[in-house]
Amino acid sequence: NMRIYFIGIGFFLLHLLSNVANDIVQKYTGCNLSAFEVLFFRFLFGTLMLVPLIIYYGKETLRTNNIYIHLLRGLLLFIGLLFWIYGLMVVKVTTVTVMGLAIPVVTLVLARIFLNERIIWQRWLVTIVAFLGITIVLNPGAEFKVEMLALLGAVVCFAMLDVVNKKIIVEESMLGMLFYSSLATTVLSAVPFLVFNWQTPSQPLLAALFGWQDPTAYLPVLFLLGIGANLVLYFILKAFSYADATAIAPYRFLELIIAAIAAYYVFAEQPEKSTLYGACIIIPATLFIIYSEKRQLAKSS
Repeated sequence: NMRIYFIGIGFFLLHLLSNVANDIVQKYTGCNLSAFEVLFFRFLFGTLMLVPLIIYYGKETLRTNNIYIHLLRGLLLFIGLLFWIYGLMVVKVTTVTVMGLAIPVVTLVLARIFLNERIIWQRWLVTIVAFLGITIVLNPGAEFKVEMLALLGAVVCFAMLDVVNKKIIVEESMLGMLFYSSLATTVLSAVPFLVFNWQTPSQPLLAALFGWQDPTAYLPVLFLLGIGANLVLYFILKAFSYADATAIAPYRFLELIIAAIAAYYVFAEQPEKSTLYGACIIIPATLFIIYSEKRQLAKSS
C-alpha cells in the first residue's frame, strides 16, 4: 500500500544522506591515506560497533544458510568501495555522484533478469531520460579521464549488490547481513597493507591504493566513517524490505543535489555547467516517477 511504499522511500532517502556524508569523509581522509586504509578502518570500526548489538540480541542473529552469498556480498562491497574511494580521490564529489546515478540503469536490468520484477513503463522512461541527463553531466566531448573506468566498475558492483540484497533480505536478519558484509570487507581490505606492508609506491595509482600512511590522526574521523558505513547499509536494507529494487532505483538521482550542496560547503567545489544542465533533466524525471508511482499504487489499492 501507499504507506509501506513511502516508508521504503523514506529509508532510501536516509540512505542517500548517509552515503553523501560518507563520501565527504572518504574524500577528506583519502587525500591523506590510501584507499585500502580508508576502507579497512571504515569497516573495522563498523564491525566493532555491531558486536554489542549481536551480544544483546543473541547469536541467533548470525544464523544463516547463505554464507556463500554473504561472502559474495562482501566481495562486491569491497571491490565497489575500493573503486569508489579511489574515484573520490581524483575527481570532484559531484562527478563521482553522477557516476553513481548510473546504478539504477544497471539495477533495473539485473532486477528484471534475476528478480523477475515487473517494471512499469514509467520506470523505463525515467531511467532512459535520466541516463541522458547523466551523459550531459559527464560531458563526453571533454577529455576522458581513465579514472572513470574505476567508477564504472564501482557502479556495476553496487548494482549487483542491490540485486543480491533484495534477493535474500526476506531470509536473513538485518543485523546478520550488516555484520557479515562488514567483517568480509574488513578482512579483504586488511590483506594488502597488513600482509604485503606496502609503503609509498612511486606509481600514482598504486600509491593511491596501497600507499601506507600513519592513520593515527584520522582515527576519530574514521570511527565516524565506520558508524556511517553501518547506517548506509542499514537504511538500504530497510528500504528494500519495504519496496522493490526497481521502485527505489529512480530516487537515487536526488543524491546529485545533496552531494553538490555538501561538496560546495565542505570543499568549495562548484559543479560544472554540464552538471547543472544534466540536473535540469534528472530532477523533473525523478518528480515524474514519484507522481507515476503514486497513481499506480492508488489504482492497485
